[in-house]
Amino acid sequence: MNSIAQQRITDTEEPATVPPCPHFGPCGGCQLQNLAYPAQLELKSTRLRALLDATRLTLPELQLHASPPLGYRNRIRLTLAETAGQLRAGYLTAAPLEPSNLEPRTSNLAFLPITQCPIAAPILWRVTESLLALIHADPIPWLRNPHFKLDQLELFTAADESALQFTLYVRTAAKTLPAKLDASFTALCETLRTHAPEVTGAGIAILPIASSQRSRRTELARTGPTWGAPGLTYSFAGPNGQRSTGDGQLSFWVPRAAFFQVNRFLLPELLALVARDPAIAAARTGGLAWDLYAGVGLFTRALAPHFARVTAVEIAEPSFTALASTKLPSVHAVKATTLDFLRAAVVDRDRPDLIVLDPPRTGAGPEVCGLLGRIAAPTLIYVSCSPETLPADLTTLAASGYTVAQLHLLDLFPQTTHIETVAVLTR
Repeated sequence: MNSIAQQRITDTEEPATVPPCPHFGPCGGCQLQNLAYPAQLELKSTRLRALLDATRLTLPELQLHASPPLGYRNRIRLTLAETAGQLRAGYLTAAPLEPSNLEPRTSNLAFLPITQCPIAAPILWRVTESLLALIHADPIPWLRNPHFKLDQLELFTAADESALQFTLYVRTAAKTLPAKLDASFTALCETLRTHAPEVTGAGIAILPIASSQRSRRTELARTGPTWGAPGLTYSFAGPNGQRSTGDGQLSFWVPRAAFFQVNRFLLPELLALVARDPAIAAARTGGLAWDLYAGVGLFTRALAPHFARVTAVEIAEPSFTALASTKLPSVHAVKATTLDFLRAAVVDRDRPDLIVLDPPRTGAGPEVCGLLGRIAAPTLIYVSCSPETLPADLTTLAASGYTVAQLHLLDLFPQTTHIETVAVLTR
């Protein structure tokens, strides 16, 4: 959401409440904590309706899916910095905008040390505190080496907080790492595990020296020392009793750096929308389904019991490796961009019964949507994390004969302005 929209939402006259986080405001990450949760949902639904109404498409009633408003995140990524001689974790915050200039800024970022993060699963901050205390107690080579700077910490936990992985991001211009780094990192992780036995694996990621253009999307990290398992098994109750294990859980292997949905409470509901038709409570079935932008196979695994074949398309590593290791005979993993896959599919005249796509914030785009229109699957499920790009994509799909049959707003990101939408299209 752009800064102007954020300003309008934050300044609305909706019922106020005491923000649950002491860093509300300066942090900037949770823009809606000053509003009661029902008011947050109403603001988001109003915002989404306004954006979609501008398309002039005929749309169904918007269905809301609420989440527990706190403790929902299974992953956080913190900035690390030394403050008053002590290593602290926090977030980078932008300088306040002048009333005459509401355009987003990429500079003037300031470090805000934090003492808690209420939207994160409790174990994430607990392990952060333990890790920082250990590093501060024995800082070599973490803080005293001027050519080797700790920069970020990412933590990822299983849904029930039974297992946790973390990555330390460091910045250095050196081509070789300190000789004792492997042993030092191993000792750190093993000591940490005595305080937090849930920690099952960790790694160091090497970043270049920081610049004013720093960005997680553009900075490529090199792999450094690792310890323990390279990822974790993420399990939760499947939609309507669907299971892949004997205890009724759906399980996914998620490598440490792979993308996975962050809301640990709404995943069963999200999968139910994709794998079943909520209007008739029946499983979506057929001979062939496509899962585009498949990641580690979240939707692939939910679709697999109901289709003779599921083709899952992913280009990013390590997500594709995890996807390809799925031990399901009906699943065929393809390493390609969605655009390249669809260009070939049009030539091959493949015609699936169902297509699921979950593109990044940039949206699917006109060429992908145009190709989807030519392929003309009977049902298409569009999972969107960007209400700004969704309207244009729906308009393109509608021009090829699709109608929006169902529209769902899943609040995967309570306390923030982010909106997740599931649109079910038919023809």
